[in-house]
Amino acid sequence: MLKTHRTILNGKGCTVATYLGRHYSKRELARYVGDMSQIAGVRPVELSNGNERGVRALEFRTGSGFAFSVLADRGMDVFDATFNGLPLAWLSPAGAVAPAFYDRHDIGWLWSYGGGLVVTCGLTQAGAADIDEEMDEELGLHGRVSNIPARNVCFGAEWEDDEYLLWATGEIREARLFGPNLVMRRSLYTRLGESRLWIKDVIENEGFEPAPLMVLYHCNIGFPIVSEHSELIAVVNAMEPRDEEAEKGADYFQQFEAPTTDYAEQCFYIDHDVDEKGMVNVGLVNRVFNNNQGLGIYLCYPKEELPLYTEWKMMGEQAYVVGMEPGNCHPEGRRSARERGALRVLEPGQSQTFHLEIGVLPGNQEIRSFEARLRGNGV
Repeated sequence: MLKTHRTILNGKGCTVATYLGRHYSKRELARYVGDMSQIAGVRPVELSNGNERGVRALEFRTGSGFAFSVLADRGMDVFDATFNGLPLAWLSPAGAVAPAFYDRHDIGWLWSYGGGLVVTCGLTQAGAADIDEEMDEELGLHGRVSNIPARNVCFGAEWEDDEYLLWATGEIREARLFGPNLVMRRSLYTRLGESRLWIKDVIENEGFEPAPLMVLYHCNIGFPIVSEHSELIAVVNAMEPRDEEAEKGADYFQQFEAPTTDYAEQCFYIDHDVDEKGMVNVGLVNRVFNNNQGLGIYLCYPKEELPLYTEWKMMGEQAYVVGMEPGNCHPEGRRSARERGALRVLEPGQSQTFHLEIGVLPGNQEIRSFEARLRGNGV
């Protein structure tokens, strides 16, 4: 298992653990603590309040002030996330609804959409509800995968040489008789001292017919990162408003307003440039937060795997959220994608891998360093 995580980190590892700005070997840190869960770890819990009752979750703490929970019964998605006690993600009024309450019809998905740092849309449908006449199927908003409990869930916190790795894995299967049989094997990992996490998804068609593949990572960023002082920072090649409503705000898609009465959502399709490794880097930052100390969050991912990016700008009261949404599709729905010739398909036995890094920019110094990376890495 640990060798697998070394491969996933793809050269991002260090030789010793870093905690509170200091490097420690395994033996050095063992002199100070009786159990590593004193400073970092993964803890399984079960939610019990209201319609979240029975949802299995994994609580991660990295020791840097970064903490987040993974909902094993909700597609292994990342729910609440904090840095030094400050919320990073927007949470909806619905909460962490148990999958038994999922309504697949029309926009019923919204009744169990709890928000959170990562909500996966897919695997065979992402975007608007519709009817796919070719497959004779009613398509609900954003698909099923985020409401499917994971199988074979494993997790751990353990040393690999002098790195302390925190990880979880699980399998989410979207399948039915006389229909698709897709399995997503998700690996989610971080390590001691980090303020970032990595997700690796391998989606395989285990059926005997071609299957649609629509994947979109719905990353929901909220207050205090999102405010009237916030901005999106990235190198933008092009931007296309989704519709007439978005055209009204096209000149200000990288800026955000205070909560606004009767705000109508705006979506923008953005083409980002890449660095010399083919990675997209995009940040959402609030420079004036906490007496101009600043706070932000970033995404980093291979454009080859996730070539399309949607910004969901929702500045409503209570519904006050910015969606940072990389995917292999736009959230237009399967039928629309097929009609445009843009629908991705997995052949029988074929698999597709997706990687996503999400990290905290804890202050303006880190925000400036991120901007320098945008300018200096061939972006």
